[in-house]
Amino acid sequence: MQTFAALLLAYVLSIFFRSFLSVLATRIMADMNIGATELAAMSSAWFIVFAAMQFPVGWALDSYGPRRTVLPLMAVGGIGVALFPFAPNALVGALAMGLIGVGCAPVFMGALYVFARNHAAHRFGLLASLLLGFGSIGNLIGTTPLSWAAEVFGWRQAMLILAVLYAVAFLMAVLFLKDPPQLARQAGGGILSGLGQVVTTRVIWFFVPVVLFSYAITVTLRGLWVAPYLEKVIGLDLAAQGEVALLMAVAMTASAFLFGWIESRWGWAKAQALFGNLAIAIILGALAWSGVQSAFWATAAFVVLGFCGFSYTILM
Repeated sequence: MQTFAALLLAYVLSIFFRSFLSVLATRIMADMNIGATELAAMSSAWFIVFAAMQFPVGWALDSYGPRRTVLPLMAVGGIGVALFPFAPNALVGALAMGLIGVGCAPVFMGALYVFARNHAAHRFGLLASLLLGFGSIGNLIGTTPLSWAAEVFGWRQAMLILAVLYAVAFLMAVLFLKDPPQLARQAGGGILSGLGQVVTTRVIWFFVPVVLFSYAITVTLRGLWVAPYLEKVIGLDLAAQGEVALLMAVAMTASAFLFGWIESRWGWAKAQALFGNLAIAIILGALAWSGVQSAFWATAAFVVLGFCGFSYTILM
């Protein structure tokens, strides 16, 4: 429970930061006088830095433990969180998003590291699913509540509120995050040697394509594509876009709990992952083929896509 207390809010905000731009897209583009390409670059900055940081994060967790990995990187992220509300243009916005990506990079893996070291192996899937499920509250915050706050206070002021929450999350990590007992370090245990062990593990190459496409598609839909699609194709206003994004986020949250519970009770890990990814492919194919312009069917499609997309929990 101490790990949940230490990193849950940080993970909620990590989920928020990877998806909030879709809800603020229209406001940010108008404020900064930018187009969809510049907005996508800001979103990409978070994901590129976040992904690249996983290599040193994994090594640092093994070498130095969670506290000396998570806390310094979260401090860097705090600079980006404080900078973003004052960004005058897309370049500064992308820099801020990249710094935020640094701060978010160690949170989930730090929690998984502690789970793996401090709990029995058969409980790992359930604990990871609970963290993903509760952390998906960040998806909920980044929908209608964010749209409402931006409408009432302005998007920059709304992001300042998130900066305060990030400071609280950092304080919680300082107070509650503890290192598990140190393992004996093996000779030659650097980043490259560790990566070499990973890439020579055959089963990894069967996982990589599934993880790459299942999670990337879901996050892209929720984080960047849902609002422009609903505006340009369906003709929904900002409030309605936020409501659809909220329903999609609720589905993602529910499935994170459900998939993990099913796996812990009956197994069926491969069946769940297969079902989730096939459903995503079929629904996206149907959207492309039909050119649906119905608000009801578009909403239903995004809800099911969100639900099935979090079969990613099982892959983890």
